[in-house]
Parts: sequence; C-alpha cells; structure tokens
Amino acid sequence: MRKGLDGVRLTDEQRIDWLRLSRSQNVGPRTFRNLINHFGNARAALDALPALAQRGGSGGAPQICSQQQAERELAAADKLGAVFIAVGEPEYPHRLQMIDDAPPLLAVRGNRAALALPALAIVGSRNSSAAGLKLTQQIAHGLGAAGFATVSGLARGIDAAAHRASLDTGTIAVLAGGHDRLYPPEHADLVDAILPGGIVLTEMPFGWEPRARDFPRRNRLISGLSLGVVIVEAAKRSGSLITARLALEQGREVFAVPGSPLDPRAEGTNGLLKQGATPVTEAADIVSAVRPIMGLDLPAREPEISGGELIDSAEPDNSGRSQIVTLLGPAPVSVDDLIRLSKASPRTVRIVLLELEIAGRLERHGGGLVSLV
Repeated sequence: MRKGLDGVRLTDEQRIDWLRLSRSQNVGPRTFRNLINHFGNARAALDALPALAQRGGSGGAPQICSQQQAERELAAADKLGAVFIAVGEPEYPHRLQMIDDAPPLLAVRGNRAALALPALAIVGSRNSSAAGLKLTQQIAHGLGAAGFATVSGLARGIDAAAHRASLDTGTIAVLAGGHDRLYPPEHADLVDAILPGGIVLTEMPFGWEPRARDFPRRNRLISGLSLGVVIVEAAKRSGSLITARLALEQGREVFAVPGSPLDPRAEGTNGLLKQGATPVTEAADIVSAVRPIMGLDLPAREPEISGGELIDSAEPDNSGRSQIVTLLGPAPVSVDDLIRLSKASPRTVRIVLLELEIAGRLERHGGGLVSLV
C-alpha cells in the first residue's frame, strides 16, 4: 500500500492480488469484502480459499485465478488504455462505493475527471419512439448544462441517445461484458466518441461475452453511480424497471417521464408513477429534486485496502458449524437471526458463511439475507 497526495492507493502487487481474488470462483463483490475484512488482505484470502471450500463442503478445489491470468488481463487492459481502480482509491466513484455490492475493481477507459462529476442515469426502451428520443436528448443536454454527468448502459434506443446528447458535458457508459466485447457491437463508434470526455467502465473480465443475466448486474452499477435514475420509456417487462427497483434499494431517486396510456412503451413508466416515482418532463424537474440531497452521504461499505496482518482465522468447531448450517435453508434468513438463533459469535457465523460461499453453497440477497443454494 502507498499513499499519494490524494489518498491511499494499492501497490502493483496488491492490485494483482485483488484482481486474482475477484476473478476466483464463487468470489462476488460481497464475498470479496468479507474475505478482505476477515483475513486482512487479498494474498492471505487467496491462500485460504482451498481450505474454506473444503470446510464448506465443496467436492473439489475452487478455481483460483493465477498470477499469469491476472497479468494477462492487466496487459489486455493496458493495450486498450484501461486501468483498474480499486474501491477505496481516490478515483473510485464515491456514490458507487456506498452500495453493498460495490465491485472491488472497475476497469475504466476514458477521461477519469468525469467520474468526479455528480451523475444522473437515463435509461429506457431499446425500441424507442421519436418523441422519447427527442425528450431524452433534451433532458441529457439540460443535465449536462447544470453540471451533471449522464450515466447509461450503451444499449440501443434511449441509452444511446442519452450518451450522444452528453458527449460534450460528460457521459458514463456501463458495460455488461468486457471492454473488448462491446454490446451491441455496432456501438463501437459511440464508445470512441465517449472516450475523449467521458468514461466507459465495467466490472467484468476482458474477453467476457455478456449474457442475459449480466445486464441486471450492470444495471445496479448504473443506479449505484447516480444520484437518481430517469426512466424515459419502458414497457411492462423492461430491463429499465429492474434499474428502477435497484435504485430504490440503493436509496436513489427514481424519476419517470409520463407517456400515453395507448403506447405499450409507456406502460412501465406510467406504472412507476402510480407507485410513487417522481414525474418529470424536463431537466429542471430533476435538478431541483436532487440538489438538496447532493451533499448527503449514505453509509460507506468498503473493504480494507491495507496490507495488514492476518486476522484471527481459527476455524469454528464441527458442532458450531453444523448448527449454523442446519439453520440455513432455501428461504432467505438474516445474518443477525443466524447469530441470535445459533448463539455463536458474529465471527464464527461469518467464517461459516464464507466457507459455504467459497464452496458454492450459499447465496447472498439484499438486506443482509442469505440462503443455501
């Protein structure tokens, strides 16, 4: 670890360890944070993974990202002009760092000054109307003039219109796949236009082809980066509604543009309005709503990035482990309830949950809930 003029940064060696740990099997953002907090640093956590998986009931050793694999990904990033920013480092987006499942590392390309701007997301239908596209452009222009960056998902339709309208004022495109696997591929020219003044980022590895389940994962970053999310057009089962739900879970504002009841592309947005979303028709509506909350912070959740000593890692005894596992099932239960019902220490419960996670037997849900897979 080294400290620069603007805060704490990982050393090159630590960054490789973080990349290895985050790319290892069954290590998601929450698991990563728990491992760092328990073992003190990524190297110690990597060393502990085989034993954790075995004690958690895994039938084999977990797939651990090797030093060579991590170095190849760093080389691929360098070739494309991307850098890995770790949670807790000065350039890591402040509001994204506050969410419970913030990515340990972001692969970022472009003008990193855009990450320091207050941001608002604009998302909507891929099959957008002419009116929806025009309104998106007007809102994005207005937000940019007011000093906000525009965040979206590089998709066709509303997303692309939001990016193009904010090229000069700062736009952030969040990818569902790796930097070298753009989706849709025809937006490569849009990415090239974004990079001089804006940002393209992803948590996914280089070479990762986006799949259907990767888009909701991307959507949590779109809302997490932002003070609020503006839904311009969304059908009843639109992915934009997932972004709206995630925004609410993260404590972000949700705005919706009213649409004609006769247009199926407005069914989702009109439904959000019925549920209490703030109606907006211009950028000024959004700016006036978020200005009062811009200085308010949510509780930060971030891993230690020190290279500290290994924290007490004595494993629980078999009876204690069995008692905790018995309390778990397919129905989500809170970690606090596990501690209370098992009468075990919080440290004991956390290490048993880590063992189950690394063995691929545990699923974490929002609100501190866990269940057996």
